[in-house]
Amino acid sequence: MPTKAERRAAREALAAYHASQLTLLVERVGVEIDRYRAGQLDAFEIDRLLFQYSRAAKELWKFCNLVDVEIAAKSVGDQPRIDWWERGAPQKR
Repeated sequence: MPTKAERRAAREALAAYHASQLTLLVERVGVEIDRYRAGQLDAFEIDRLLFQYSRAAKELWKFCNLVDVEIAAKSVGDQPRIDWWERGAPQKR
């Protein structure tokens, strides 16, 4: 059973991970919006990308908030980096 200090450290590590991954997603959206403003994407393409961001941010939130904090914090350090942007991609039919 983890100690109170270990649980606090896990929560802090997971919060930092959540913030860093969310920052990456927001930066990606910024790049795509710049492409839209430059005329490289049409309204439907940027809409699809914004929807993908929304799905990716939700998947990240679920991982950081619905999984046991100690397990999630440990898996963040043990596993290869999760590509949240791809996790938000629409399912291919």
